[in-house]
Amino acid sequence: MTSILKILRVVSDPSRLRILLLLASEELSVAEVQEILGMGQSTISTHLSQLKNAGLLEDRRTGKSNNYRMVGAGEPGLLAEVLAGARREVPEAEADQAAMRVVLRKRKDKMRSFFDSMAGRLGKDHVPGRSWKSLAEALLRLLPPMEIADLGAGEGTFSLLLAERARRVIAVDNSARMIEVGRDQAARIGIVNVDFRQGDMEEVPIEDAAVDLVLFSQSLHHALHPEQAIREAARILRPGGRIVILDLLRHRFEEARELFADEWLGFGEAEIETLLAHAGFHDLQIAVVDKEGDHPQFEALLAVGSKP
Repeated sequence: MTSILKILRVVSDPSRLRILLLLASEELSVAEVQEILGMGQSTISTHLSQLKNAGLLEDRRTGKSNNYRMVGAGEPGLLAEVLAGARREVPEAEADQAAMRVVLRKRKDKMRSFFDSMAGRLGKDHVPGRSWKSLAEALLRLLPPMEIADLGAGEGTFSLLLAERARRVIAVDNSARMIEVGRDQAARIGIVNVDFRQGDMEEVPIEDAAVDLVLFSQSLHHALHPEQAIREAARILRPGGRIVILDLLRHRFEEARELFADEWLGFGEAEIETLLAHAGFHDLQIAVVDKEGDHPQFEALLAVGSKP
């Protein structure tokens, strides 16, 4: 009974009732409530404090200010009945709602203005929470569960990411040390559906027609005979399976041979298309998808094809 009396006592004030009507539908800052009601900040703050102490409001810190909203908005009960009556009987209620729509429009305009100012450089500047890993995680959720071969997998960074969605990932690399590191990492984080196998991408230690997807992620330019590696991909794919090649567009940075043990200085788009076609792949999609800003400005080439 005490809580009911306390609620009735708090909402008996017309100004506090007007505030509750606003915060029942939107979360607003002190400044926004002040703008809508045309009252002083100290008056608004006092009313908000009393409503919060009565358990009717909760607040959320946003930067230098607090945003307030009504607790249990939309739930049936005494307060819902009081607010329903207030919407009909408080003379300022309709004008307050109209003023609130103006304030919310200003909020959206401010956000839109920010992105207008960022247009053309948003992808070049830091965006909190945006990373290739987070984007890959999101896209992986769209894949159906499948069996994947990651050829030239290194220590399995991409394989372990794929394993979160795949039925099984077979990670193949010719470095025994890379395979060891990958297995240790998988065991440490509890991933059990990655099968690390030491082997050459030109003689893949996987049986015929065993996987749904073959991935070369910046590995094909390490193959002595890229055409043979792609033929091996066709061999281990099931009918209807797909090949994805993410590699470098042909470049002239000769130091890459020593720095990164690169056998090939990337590939041309027509060259990749020919290699895939000769291996029997169709429905080919090939495009340059990224370019680094710093020297030597490597460009990323993406090629996708299907096995009949």
